[in-house]
Amino acid sequence: MPEACLSAAQLARLAAAACDPAPLALLRAADAVGREAMGQRLCTAMRFDAAAMTVRRIYSSDEAAYPVGGAKPKRDTEWGRQVLLQARIFVGEGEAAIRAHFADHALIAALGLRSIVNVPVVLRGECRGTVNFLWPEAVVTPGRRAMAELLGLVAAAEWALHVQ
Repeated sequence: MPEACLSAAQLARLAAAACDPAPLALLRAADAVGREAMGQRLCTAMRFDAAAMTVRRIYSSDEAAYPVGGAKPKRDTEWGRQVLLQARIFVGEGEAAIRAHFADHALIAALGLRSIVNVPVVLRGECRGTVNFLWPEAVVTPGRRAMAELLGLVAAAEWALHVQ
């Protein structure tokens, strides 16, 4: 199956998660479906605090490396302006791009990850957070980018339902 398509079973799992009252059910389902459909090795979600210009992790598929609650300052960064303030997707391809934009680049590299897509979660015109997908391959295919954007829309529903 092409990586930009979801199966009926995957769509059904996302729909079921939307009806699940448990917090983060949609994020968990988006991570699981994304892992099947586009093969990411790490998925995290961050809540954006605009006043402090920081992001705080609310979900991680690898809590040993990236525990929930971890925070990152993003004031005066190109990434912060693009993703958080302008609400534009970020695609980082290769170790140099990751090193240039992320203070935790050494940990990302140690996990064998070499590309990333950060999808801003936008509600009512404001960025509320990000959903982040990382892969060991250095290039993000158009299908992976499209799937990441789609799953970012699923995550926006999670924010609307549960994330303050």
